[in-house]
Amino acid sequence: MPINPEKKDEQAWWQPALQMFARLSGWIVAPLLLGLALGKWLDRKFDTAPWLFLASTMLAFLISMFALVKNAMEEYRKIEKDQNSQKNNSNPRIDSNASNNDLGNKSKK
Repeated sequence: MPINPEKKDEQAWWQPALQMFARLSGWIVAPLLLGLALGKWLDRKFDTAPWLFLASTMLAFLISMFALVKNAMEEYRKIEKDQNSQKNNSNPRIDSNASNNDLGNKSKK
């Protein structure tokens, strides 16, 4: 069976969605876990419970939200770009030679 080089670069229909889900989930989980662990450790070290814990958790939340919005905007731009390129590709260009040949064929019939 011959390998089609065009299909080599294509992904399954579900892969981009799964990649986006994993990336966005990582931006939620990782900063919050780090913020929780760091805050708990800082509170124990400096005996400031619960203030450094709360401050680090809020900072982690802000980092997560910033990253989520940034990633969502990038995905939105990709979708817009894909839609615009599909619109441009769906408008067939009329070849002047092809239209002349069609007219010539119609006159011969």
